[in-house]
Amino acid sequence: MSLDAPLDLLKLNLDEKIYVKLRGARELSGILQAFDSHCNIVLSDAIETKYELVDGELKSTERNSEMLFVRGDSVTLITTEE
Repeated sequence: MSLDAPLDLLKLNLDEKIYVKLRGARELSGILQAFDSHCNIVLSDAIETKYELVDGELKSTERNSEMLFVRGDSVTLITTEE
C-alpha cells in the first residue's frame, strides 16, 4: 500500500489505540474514531494525563472520557500504542 500523505498513516489506525502528545504537558491515549486534514481528532475510551510541577515534584493527574474531541492545533505527536 502506498502512502501519499502523512494523514494516510492515520487512516491505517482508525479504530486502533493511539497515543497523542499535546501542548501544555498533556497526553492522551484512546481509540481513534475520526480525524480531518487539520489533525482534529476524535477519540473514544480516552485517558487524558496532565503533568504539573508541584513543590519541585512532577505530579500527574488522569481523567477518563467516553468520547473526546481534540483540536488539531494542540497536537504535537500522534503514534500507535502497542
